Amino acid sequence: MSLPPDAPILNSKAMREAEAACAIQGTSLDQLMAAAGAAVADTAWRMAAGAPILILCGPGNNGGDGYVAARLLAARGAAVRVAALADPATDLARAAREAWTGPVEPLDDRLSPASLIVDALFGVGLSRPIAGDLAALLRRFADRRILAVDVPSGCEGDGAADWMPPLAADVTLALGALKPAHVLLPTAPSCGDVRLAPIGISANRTMRSLPLASGAIPGPDAHKFTRGMVLVHAGPMRGAAGLAAAAALRAGAGYVVVEGSDCAPFAAIITDGEQRSGARLNDPRVGAVVIGPGFPAGDDLLFDVEAVLDSGKPLVLDAAAIDAALPRLSETPRTAILTPHEGEFARAFPQLYGTKIDRAKAAAVRTQAVVVYKGADTIIAAPDGRVAAAWPGSPWLATAGTGDVLAGACGAMLVRGGDAFDAAVAAVGWHIARAAHIGPGLVADDLVRE
Repeated sequence: MSLPPDAPILNSKAMREAEAACAIQGTSLDQLMAAAGAAVADTAWRMAAGAPILILCGPGNNGGDGYVAARLLAARGAAVRVAALADPATDLARAAREAWTGPVEPLDDRLSPASLIVDALFGVGLSRPIAGDLAALLRRFADRRILAVDVPSGCEGDGAADWMPPLAADVTLALGALKPAHVLLPTAPSCGDVRLAPIGISANRTMRSLPLASGAIPGPDAHKFTRGMVLVHAGPMRGAAGLAAAAALRAGAGYVVVEGSDCAPFAAIITDGEQRSGARLNDPRVGAVVIGPGFPAGDDLLFDVEAVLDSGKPLVLDAAAIDAALPRLSETPRTAILTPHEGEFARAFPQLYGTKIDRAKAAAVRTQAVVVYKGADTIIAAPDGRVAAAWPGSPWLATAGTGDVLAGACGAMLVRGGDAFDAAVAAVGWHIARAAHIGPGLVADDLVRE
């Protein structure tokens, strides 16, 4: 599974607004359909590699894209057939159907398959799951190569419903912009490899996929303090703080101190085993504080979190530290990154609803902090509405301690100064890239080793 990096993501409402803006600027909807159909034809041509193609067309504009693609493929000499679920129901789809001069077969159980199936049935316009006879019919094609137009039919494009398509795609061609269904569970795996087809829409980039990971190279005059000093507060489970500290060092911090522990995985990490919060927080060289890894809820955590909040330092809050800090987070503007997993998010924000993107955005506004809502479909949200979606991550990150590593990486990126959202995006990209490099058998310690 793959996703184009740094690509815009639009929900259905934003997509309609983008299409309307195109019309105002002189690009008509039929021109957009022509561009979409051409992109589908190009992709199908490459995937089929000369083998027969069957295009399944629905009654809406997604089906219209299929008719356009069929006409263009036939002009290239492809062995292409069209099967329709119903007559076209929109003016654009009717015009596209009329321009297709070949036969149209009924989409029923007599339909014979082809090597490549192009799913142009519903796209993002579906309002209910596919079930019954149609679902059974589509499953007959599951052993064929499948190209889905925009989203696999049976997915709710905004990721607001957990419908699963009866026919998962090998490749999904996103038209104009990615859709939430491409980056959110449970639908994202059914989209296969997602490719983006620019069709002339100027997409708002407030929401986008994760950019390619890139490391900031220190300048020729850099030294350990210009690269940033990260302070990690250790709780009773000191190995977790050690992982966070090691990650901060590996991810680019120049100097890392663990407070409250004598245990550190690297000799280069300074430990203050007898210190509690306060002494190091007064050091002006401390550019970011990480608290929460291995630190269960309790009075000690509350004391340390209060001290960190009082210091005004940029901070990364993980696990139980998120709950401890919530009452004060939005009171005073501060630079902060929260890194909850699903259970921690539900505990901290029990009254938030909607998609994972909706909930992450609402939590960021409520706390006035950047929220890294972890999981296989990690969502990073800023209070100003910016969102980055990190699908696909690495399945090997589903193991103990990897969240502590991510918290430390966030500290390293945050200590550079600048925007907390960009720091969180960089940290998530670093985390996934390290995991991809290691692969099967990964344990959290591997992420911070050579």
